[in-house]
Amino acid sequence: MNHWKVHLKLVLVAAVWGFGWPAGRVLADQMAPFTAAWIRYVVAIGCFALYLQATDNWLFPTRGEWKRVAMIGFFSTVVYQAFFLYGMKYTAAGDASLMITFNPFFTALLAIVFLNERLHWRLATGLALGIIGVTILFLYSPNVDIPIAERALGDLLIAAAAFAWACNNILMKRAMNTPAPDAKATLSPLHLTVWSSVAGLILLTPPAVVETLSVGVPDSNTEGWISLVFLAVFSTVISYVWFADGIRTIGAGKAALYVYLVPPFGIFSGWLLLDEKLGVPLLLSFVLIVGGVWLAQSQKAAVEEAS
Repeated sequence: MNHWKVHLKLVLVAAVWGFGWPAGRVLADQMAPFTAAWIRYVVAIGCFALYLQATDNWLFPTRGEWKRVAMIGFFSTVVYQAFFLYGMKYTAAGDASLMITFNPFFTALLAIVFLNERLHWRLATGLALGIIGVTILFLYSPNVDIPIAERALGDLLIAAAAFAWACNNILMKRAMNTPAPDAKATLSPLHLTVWSSVAGLILLTPPAVVETLSVGVPDSNTEGWISLVFLAVFSTVISYVWFADGIRTIGAGKAALYVYLVPPFGIFSGWLLLDEKLGVPLLLSFVLIVGGVWLAQSQKAAVEEAS
């Protein structure tokens, strides 16, 4: 296989993102959301800086690019993290890993509005399958030890996180396709991630300060700190560096296919680490949601959009 090391890294990225769901569940129980997100990104940005220094790959945004970067950081770091950590307080890691797969649906719908892409039958059918899968997940999740009202709230918050990330995707796509007026070229996915993380951290600081004054300094146990470091170093820095490398080497379309592996890893890790339940409804939801996403993003759909 050509580029087998890149493919192996992308499998590991999917595994890390999958295991990030139980880590998020643990962290949400240990720390206040904005404070946890703020500490996570302090650690992540420090690691990004070390990586850029080691690879001599510094590239600073222009003034026009900073405006874009700030918007990306707002959705990817502030809004997404808030919904993610609040949502993980209420729902199971396996359920959440399925709900987040609505991100491609939301991205496709937003692309119709903001990028003038066309609505095709595969997207509509895939969205219908996804909604059926989510309905099954809401009503028949095997994680019955979590009250259905809490699970429903948590799943809705994770869906909101997926929508926030879809907004981030649209902004990233624009930033990667069209240079800012005062820039000669676009920023790479890696640099967009790094500098949007910096902007997001700045925007996270006021709510994190208010939250800390309200609930106090985080008093987490070892498990909580391990979860935070895992999310910062592995799920944010290493995964995004490897994923950006995958996009550069094999293309965005092929790299994106590995995201389909995240829900199985999320469900497995929830069962392994948090003793969450497995069952036929979870499997059926997975088939419907991921199958719907695959159908909506299939190659034929791309051809139909281009025609």
